[in-house]
Amino acid sequence: MQEIRNNARKLMEPYCRVCPICNGKVCSGQVPGMGGLGSGSSFGNNLKALEKFKFNMRLIHQVTDPDTSVNILGKQLALPVFAAPIGGVSFNMGGKISEEEYAASIINGCKAKSIIGCTGDGVPEFIHLAGFEAIKNAGGWGIPFIKPWEDDELYAKIEKAQALGTDIMGMDIDAAGLITLKKMGRPVSPKPLDKLTEIVKKSGMKFVIKGIMTPEDAQLAVNSGADAIVVSNHGGRVLDHAPGSADVLEDIADTVKGKITILADGGVRSGGDVLKLLALGADAVMIGRPFSVAAIGGLQAGVETYIDSIKTELEQTMVLTGTSSASAVDKNILFAV
Repeated sequence: MQEIRNNARKLMEPYCRVCPICNGKVCSGQVPGMGGLGSGSSFGNNLKALEKFKFNMRLIHQVTDPDTSVNILGKQLALPVFAAPIGGVSFNMGGKISEEEYAASIINGCKAKSIIGCTGDGVPEFIHLAGFEAIKNAGGWGIPFIKPWEDDELYAKIEKAQALGTDIMGMDIDAAGLITLKKMGRPVSPKPLDKLTEIVKKSGMKFVIKGIMTPEDAQLAVNSGADAIVVSNHGGRVLDHAPGSADVLEDIADTVKGKITILADGGVRSGGDVLKLLALGADAVMIGRPFSVAAIGGLQAGVETYIDSIKTELEQTMVLTGTSSASAVDKNILFAV
């Protein structure tokens, strides 16, 4: 991983410095780029929210070979981990590899390790086209995410997604705040419940709504007929001064757990962070920027190496907390300060 990170640093500067601790301080306000919007507080709050939780170390038990596998949205996964939908290599990551290379590295690397990669959307067109092509070439093993466009573009992209061979798609509704897209003549917008229900139904697939940060929106997502939500503040890139995902996850899980699949992202940097979010109520976790660093620094091999690293860290943390299965994580493994 150190080799991969060193190579990524050379290729991504100044868009990302691949800091020893990826906390958004150096890159605050750098959007486009890999930073958080404005002061960068929402990016930082994701990490601070996770840091508040410590582990109760327990070693008088019989857990020596924990089961990290989970079944999410009908898919058997080796880890409760998804690569989050991220695109825009040319203006967010330095452009030293192509959008097509990036998307293929994420999708194929995840498939090789029996987890799922997601692809992003945006302006220009080649962002979503590269992701769609990667998923199609992988036999449909991936989740295409589209932004909350106006009707013509939205439904055209849903139709394209239906032809990829996947049975899951998503919409990062949290992208509704990306004013840059409006300035490019491609506006995105929030969706009222009746419209969201229509979109979910028209997709004809299992549908994931990314960008849920309140119990009220989580319940509305359930009401829309969606199959999963992602508790996410869009990596701190759309709204300054938002809470971290781990700050709101528990209340959201208390409201909709068992009614809808709950994914969460935001500041996840280790297998331990994955386990924290599972303990707070997530069924699985999305990871964003670290996957981007792995893909830029090592292409598919880099992505696979990163997944191996996360798996090792998760297994170790599960053993040290007495957690036998990733599909049944007890909240009592956490010590909240």
